[in-house]
Amino acid sequence: MTGDKKGVTEMASDDIESSINSMNLIDNHILDLINRRLELALKLKTLQNEKNLEPLTYSDEECSIKRLSELNSGPLDPKKMRILFKNIFSISQEAVKPRRISYLGPEATFTHIAAMNHFGDSASFLPQPGILDVFLEVEKERCDFGVVPVENSIEGSVNYTLDLFFEFNLKICAEKYLTISHDLLSKSKKLEEIKVVYSHPQPIAQCRGWLRKNIPNARIEECRSTSFAAQKVVDIQDAAAIASSEAARIYNLNVTASRIGDHSNNTTRFLMIGKNETARTGDDKTSVMFAAAHVPGALYKTLEPIAKSGINMLKLESRPSKHENWNYFFFVDLEGHIEDRKIQDTVSKMKELCLFLKILGSYPRSIDT
Repeated sequence: MTGDKKGVTEMASDDIESSINSMNLIDNHILDLINRRLELALKLKTLQNEKNLEPLTYSDEECSIKRLSELNSGPLDPKKMRILFKNIFSISQEAVKPRRISYLGPEATFTHIAAMNHFGDSASFLPQPGILDVFLEVEKERCDFGVVPVENSIEGSVNYTLDLFFEFNLKICAEKYLTISHDLLSKSKKLEEIKVVYSHPQPIAQCRGWLRKNIPNARIEECRSTSFAAQKVVDIQDAAAIASSEAARIYNLNVTASRIGDHSNNTTRFLMIGKNETARTGDDKTSVMFAAAHVPGALYKTLEPIAKSGINMLKLESRPSKHENWNYFFFVDLEGHIEDRKIQDTVSKMKELCLFLKILGSYPRSIDT
């Protein structure tokens, strides 16, 4: 009987060693394939330059990811597959032409996380102190793309972002939905030691119920960002910050409590802005801003072409015009791409009915919606 057990153990050891050796061989093969892909990316860039052809765009990347998603039969998680190939594409792009990404900073904010998720970790990320600065960096071509928040599922629209689209001739190139998970970060691992909590006013509001229940005696202090809050508590033992787990990693803090938000469905939509049009992928949105005439029924008449065409209107938002009292701009998201005949015809009819119309961009619809 003892001999049988020994034989089974030896067989199990052989299977483990064989599995490890097989995985090592696969790793070697993956490494070789990635290096071959980089070589082909550099070769393709040379050929495109010789023939004055346009380089690959984000639309091409989105089409590739969509194709790979359809091929993926598991067990690789679809979201993890997307992140994996985003990083592979990012590494290839950086080898060809490094990309500079402007984002609402500082480092480790949720905008920074959204930017890294979308562009991959290999791009150069440049934090900006305000949303206006993100637009300026892209407008002046000091950065290739910018990343800004535009709406939150709990707090609503980021109005300043919407207003800036009137001032700048930039295009929406992509969108990213990010689930916002607020964590309590501290040098201490004990909740009862926390005497003061720092964060931006928005996450404080979104975690107020949890704070009142779990650390009711802690003083709440507002500051300009979640990342700044994390930096502030690095040297204070009895202080904590409401921030992201990414901030905990960057600033070497403990996650004293995780997922402390009062709402589990807290999601923020981010926009990637740039100067170039984005080609059709087959699953797109088109964003338009317009000003209707200040007469009864003007908005209804302007939106009527959308209803008659059968196009799905995904969003309608209004903002007061800063150029004339009691006049409003409207923002509408349509399902489809401006290259689609139906979208083209509908937007043209709308333009004839309103005082001002601007196409903000057609871009791939986020799969995270």
